[in-house]
Amino acid sequence: MDFKGFVYLLQERSEMFCKTTSAVLIGMSSEMITVETDVSGGLPYFDMVGYLSAEVKEAKERVRTAVRNAGFKLEPRRVIVNLSPADVRKSGTMCDLAIAAAVLCAYGFIAQDKLNDVLLIGELSLDGSVRSVNGVLSVVLMARKLGISKCIVPSVNAFEGAAVDDIEVYGIHTLKELIGFLNGSCYVEAAYTDKEALLDQSGKRMPKIDFSDISGQRTMKRGLEIAAAGMHHTMLIGPPGAGKSMAARRLPTILPGMTWDECLEVSEIYSAAGLLKASEGLITSRPFRSPHHTASDVALAGGGRVPKPGEISLAHRGVLFLDELTEFSSAAMEVMRQPIETGKIMINRLQAMCEFPAGFMLVAAINPCRCGYYPDVKKCHCTPLQIRRYIGRISQPLMDRIDLNIEVLPVRIDALQEPSEEESSGEILKRVEKARRIQDERYEGTNYRYNSQLHDRDVEFYCTIGRAERELMRRIYEKYDLSARSYHKILKVARTIADLSGHSTISTEDISEAVFYKCLDGRYWGNNDGKG
Repeated sequence: MDFKGFVYLLQERSEMFCKTTSAVLIGMSSEMITVETDVSGGLPYFDMVGYLSAEVKEAKERVRTAVRNAGFKLEPRRVIVNLSPADVRKSGTMCDLAIAAAVLCAYGFIAQDKLNDVLLIGELSLDGSVRSVNGVLSVVLMARKLGISKCIVPSVNAFEGAAVDDIEVYGIHTLKELIGFLNGSCYVEAAYTDKEALLDQSGKRMPKIDFSDISGQRTMKRGLEIAAAGMHHTMLIGPPGAGKSMAARRLPTILPGMTWDECLEVSEIYSAAGLLKASEGLITSRPFRSPHHTASDVALAGGGRVPKPGEISLAHRGVLFLDELTEFSSAAMEVMRQPIETGKIMINRLQAMCEFPAGFMLVAAINPCRCGYYPDVKKCHCTPLQIRRYIGRISQPLMDRIDLNIEVLPVRIDALQEPSEEESSGEILKRVEKARRIQDERYEGTNYRYNSQLHDRDVEFYCTIGRAERELMRRIYEKYDLSARSYHKILKVARTIADLSGHSTISTEDISEAVFYKCLDGRYWGNNDGKG
């Protein structure tokens, strides 16, 4: 071989191009990223392009150091890494592993065909180990939708990806292990999740609390049973120590278990928020979130420079309990109006526009006044103006969106000293599940799951009432000066009450009970000028 032929061969070996696939997390959704790497002759240089955030730009130092500490020696070359599409801002550390793989492929340590149809995500430590990242479940779901057959993720996150069917997920501990696995010199077993075992264990993770712990308060228990059967938003109003918080915390024990699709849905939210732990596995029991009243509107709705889910989304398919609702800021209370109505939250930021699910059940608890003892005139010393101002912190538009207002009275001494045998959560749950099965049959083939989700245009179709019931609703509408939204909510609650009774039609008794739980006495929201 002459000298020119040798120079040409050297250039051909030193100038290589390689690409692989990764992803970035934007809110809860994932965006596929193509990592392109070009290694050529010239002065030693390493640069990255493609609309990158600071943490992604820093990846070149993590990658170079991790590659060296993993035992791979790279000759000084001009290295350019491009993350496309260029109009999508890349943030986070999810692309580290794909960048390292693309660089090593361009240097000849991996064949390009080994990276075809493979998605890689993971953060690199300087010693070459692969650290966990958020949003793995969302990424694997996106990869399956795009037809990718194999995902390589951090070993800590492998349990998330394994929950997705029809795609192979491999957990990697180190960069060296990744190269060995791709080259066939190291065996890595595909991750596996036992769905049945996870769902069976969900009941064991529930705290050992029960509705039978609550003495008396039959009206409150009945109201919460109705709320659980139709996923109705509920407000508990009563003095301190009456059992409002105690009952709310036991509400998940009478909610039916989640399906596997719901488990994936909720786990995806927690994964995006960085709250999914390998030691706990996927979320298989209905969430119960109880933020402190100092929580801001952003903490409830979600947000940030790169938006993350808030408490409302973390309570998806479960319960959001807001104790002392009147102590929350006005902005925090009003931010719930849109998700209660639409079942989702739209967050607009300069970097991205994100949509988070918000199919939650709101349970709020409030005291009737500042001291908490109104309307007991023996204990309450608040003036009528102070009472109206305190309750008036909750706006009428928000009150309109509450399906049930349950008055919780003080527990009688007889219920404490001579307790009767109280109904257990298991007994209540049987009735709730029966009502849910009726709703499943009714709404099969539609976008509805519960009575509370009915749009106003469909209420008349699914909540049909006779002549006597129509006349009763007309009188109620005029007497309480209801809004159209409140009128429809009464019908939806009445539909749930009928389902609990196993009735196919709504009766006047069902409507009367729904009105009892919706329209509280004028003592709280009326224009009375005195107590009592």
